[in-house]
Amino acid sequence: MSETATARTSHNALGDLRDRHDGLLRAALSAVSTREYWAAYGEDRDSYGPGAAERGRAAFHALLGTHFELGQPGEDGRVGPDPGSGGETSPFGFPLRISYPRARPDVLLPAMAEAARPWAALSPWSRAAVCAEILARINARSHEFALASAHTSGQGELMAFHAGAAHAQDRGLEAVALVLAEQTRLPERVVWRKPTPTGEEVLVKEFSVVPRGVGLVVAGRVVPTWSAYPGLFASLAAGSAVLVKPHPEAVLPLALTVRVAREVLREYGLRPDTVCLAPELPGEGLARDLARGPGVGVVDYTGSSSFGTWLEENAGPGATVLANGGAVNSVLVDSTGDYRGMVANLAFTLALYSGRLCTAPQNLFVPERGVDTDEGHKDLSDLVADLGAQVGALLSRGQESAELLGALPDAESARVWEEAASGRMGEVLFTGPEVAHPGYRGAVVRPPVAVLAAPGSPPLYREHPAPLTFVVPVPSARAALESVQDIALTSGSLALGVHTTREEVRRGAEAAARACGVGVSLNLTGGWLMTQSSVFSDLHGSGLNPACNFGGSRGAFAAARFAVVGVRRSVGSAEADRLVSAQGVQEFHA
Repeated sequence: MSETATARTSHNALGDLRDRHDGLLRAALSAVSTREYWAAYGEDRDSYGPGAAERGRAAFHALLGTHFELGQPGEDGRVGPDPGSGGETSPFGFPLRISYPRARPDVLLPAMAEAARPWAALSPWSRAAVCAEILARINARSHEFALASAHTSGQGELMAFHAGAAHAQDRGLEAVALVLAEQTRLPERVVWRKPTPTGEEVLVKEFSVVPRGVGLVVAGRVVPTWSAYPGLFASLAAGSAVLVKPHPEAVLPLALTVRVAREVLREYGLRPDTVCLAPELPGEGLARDLARGPGVGVVDYTGSSSFGTWLEENAGPGATVLANGGAVNSVLVDSTGDYRGMVANLAFTLALYSGRLCTAPQNLFVPERGVDTDEGHKDLSDLVADLGAQVGALLSRGQESAELLGALPDAESARVWEEAASGRMGEVLFTGPEVAHPGYRGAVVRPPVAVLAAPGSPPLYREHPAPLTFVVPVPSARAALESVQDIALTSGSLALGVHTTREEVRRGAEAAARACGVGVSLNLTGGWLMTQSSVFSDLHGSGLNPACNFGGSRGAFAAARFAVVGVRRSVGSAEADRLVSAQGVQEFHA
């Protein structure tokens, strides 16, 4: 087939793809505008058809002990699992024994920039349709992706299906919709007419989207797909090539993602090197080199705040860094009209995924005088005892409890928990019952531990990667909110939970949350947790405190990835009329 015929076939195939995903993309555009509830991908594991779970488990196990191939340019050896070359170990106690191709950045980055040229030349709608097809194929393998997420991050399998698969896919589509909305805000071409004393001035103006360069995604270990997909799909939809640098202990979910993306690009006549993977050797510090690499225009980062700051200060010239760092989140219990519901909700929140979510609460502020409730006044000791008892009940359910907690993914998490549980961080108020995972004897599972702390003490300002809660007695709700605000502005926060029946406390909490850029959840006593974020509706991060330097789920997150360049030329009235009638070009009369 000739090159022209191949291009024609590819163009027709992309047209079919646009038609196939048009309804989905328009629904996503509507959702990011209205912020009503909407989800594209099902979170019910049983809704994926008979045998889907078994096929996903078989696919995951078939990956173990293999050489993962991608066919990228500049391949130079392997990463993992041989001694000295790294390798992933499941937090549930077994090595994955998967090796990945290592590529030379000096070869890979120029090849990606070249591969992105035809990709950037596509229309925003065509790029969005390709992204939607990538997500559709990932979605069809959600059970496999969930297991890949569970066995690199330590999430229980149900949570991994939600955060690592369905909800991550929704976040990817949300990012595509945000970019599509921003890139189609201006018309591609307009005929501009301005009356003059001698007739009119007629110009044709064209507005071209220009991506800012290669998008680098530096991913974290905690929920790697959920945190990486927004940047990955936003940069891809914007017209950039995307290089994914996974966390060394959480490569598999993103390696699978890159493989699917490359397959779709190749199938539709596009260059697969538009999306590549860059795993690293132990201690290599590859993210530093890549962030300063030639052609890198946007860096999406999830990880420690200290390295996020380094990236902001040292990334290559002209590169935009969108960084998600650590978050120290808080809860204020002032008063409640549903004491039992509040205690149950808080206990579940503290136990879920061992408190490792970026929105999980660490500091629990309670008035020294106690809490007024629908069951009468509760002293601080009453609240602590009831909360500890509810945690104990949650963690006395065998397999269900083990799935709720998941497994601690690293030695540092286990060390911090041991330090807290032994009393070295302060008086231990309660520790949940010991839980052993019935399916994985090697899993490191630890229950929540609560420690007494004084207002303003240094531990309250540090993120502790363990199921650890500091209970902080305060003289008043106002004092608690002042501490919350100070912690957020100093260390970074994403979420605040508040329980109160008093209008002045509610107003104060809302004002404090706005002042420090923290999302606030008021009086959650049912099944919805302050840790949960509804994709297409909730805003994840504000950019107003050190937890992240941008406002997620907003147009600015998309627009940071491209520029728009205008070209105008003078034409006669006849040519302008022809353009309008033949191409449906918009007209603007000055």
